Amino acid sequence: MIGFQRACRWTVHSMFCTVLAIAPGTAALATDGPPTRDVPLTLHAPLENYVDSSLSGGPSKDGIPAIDKPRFWSSKEAEQHLEDGDVVFGVYHKGEAKAYPQRILVWHEIVNDVIGQEPASVTYCPLTGTALGFLRGATTFGVSGRLVNSNLIMYDRATDSEWPQVLATAIDGPLAGKSLHQIPVVWTTWKRWQARYPETRVLSTRTGYIRNYNRDPYGRYNPVGGYYRLTARRLFPVMNESMRYAPKSVFLVARTQEAAIAFRKDALREQHVLHGEAGGSRFTAVYDPELDAGQVFRNPKGAPVAPDELTFGAGGVKWKEPGRALEPVVSFDAMWFAYAAFYPGGIVVD
Repeated sequence: MIGFQRACRWTVHSMFCTVLAIAPGTAALATDGPPTRDVPLTLHAPLENYVDSSLSGGPSKDGIPAIDKPRFWSSKEAEQHLEDGDVVFGVYHKGEAKAYPQRILVWHEIVNDVIGQEPASVTYCPLTGTALGFLRGATTFGVSGRLVNSNLIMYDRATDSEWPQVLATAIDGPLAGKSLHQIPVVWTTWKRWQARYPETRVLSTRTGYIRNYNRDPYGRYNPVGGYYRLTARRLFPVMNESMRYAPKSVFLVARTQEAAIAFRKDALREQHVLHGEAGGSRFTAVYDPELDAGQVFRNPKGAPVAPDELTFGAGGVKWKEPGRALEPVVSFDAMWFAYAAFYPGGIVVD
């Protein structure tokens, strides 16, 4: 087992160490850190535990370079570069739709962008299968080169605080204990996203870096293979481990200041609506069949929700009767092992 992990780690990460050193991130430092929440998101361990459990992923700081000056294709131009089933991370924020292809983000992990005239960062960790968006304020985020629970640790270039992506909370630096403001990111396919948002702009391969964007060093999603296979082994140790589900099973995860809850994605596909309770609060997850995605809502009264009450359009799930609408909670797809590692006491709904 140890020998296998070391071999895989060298195969994948030595490539990054070699080619990514060509052009490390060079964005200028900002004077202010990113905006943070008044009430931080829930944690299941003291901050120092995450620091003690963090380790090098192979590349040095900025060895995997964030994209600081993204350039975009039009929806029509993107048709020449993407296949219908290619994974994209879609963002619809303040009236603007953008898509970030997984096969580009796997080489960079962070895009510092402006969406809906608001500075934001779209982030992706291939090791945990997580794509999340954050407001960044006047600063930008970079890749620290370190991991915790196999998850990307970002750093902000204003304060050098370190932020595990899944936690969205700084574990070290001047902003330790503070949590970021998130924006929704949808894990879907190019065909599905373009159908919902035909005027979307799409991150292009004109990144300023020399990469083979037609090759994923970990495997593939179209069709699924390599590291992303359901039962494939992870490459790095984690703080907590559970064999309740296959390691790469996908869950829709939501975190609040009180608790974490995860809905099994396959169950959500089958039932379209799932309910759960965590930290004294009730939540409802609903399925968007057009995007093959889920969305989580607070449901304080535990009100029943029927699929025929829902419509789908710009911004995701909507209620046919506005008076029935529930408060959305930012959620994201994640591999099972990652949720279990970060939230061993978290609730699971399947």
